[in-house]
Amino acid sequence: MASEQTARRRRYSRELKSQVLAECGTPGASVAKVAMSYGINANVVHGWRKLARGDGEGPVIKPREFVPVVLDGASASSSAERGIEVELRRGAVTMKLTWPLSAAADFAAWTRELLR
Repeated sequence: MASEQTARRRRYSRELKSQVLAECGTPGASVAKVAMSYGINANVVHGWRKLARGDGEGPVIKPREFVPVVLDGASASSSAERGIEVELRRGAVTMKLTWPLSAAADFAAWTRELLR
């Protein structure tokens, strides 16, 4: 009969947890990649993130402050004169279109055909 091994739970310092959570919080960071780089299971890191948010009910969303923007009348009228501006990119190719605002319905029809 094989001897039983007792499973031991790994313990991580607060400093390490803070460092891992900080790296996971950077824009574009993958929790799985960060966890793997430290040799930690991604589910463990997800659990830390849940605890860090508090209650585990989801991210705490702070309301953003409203910042009014004042536009002068000249810039508003010039954008109406320009019309609809579209920039399409595919690989290294960029195509810029300007469509008259008076023909917005035609632009909508053209866009529907383009996206088929």
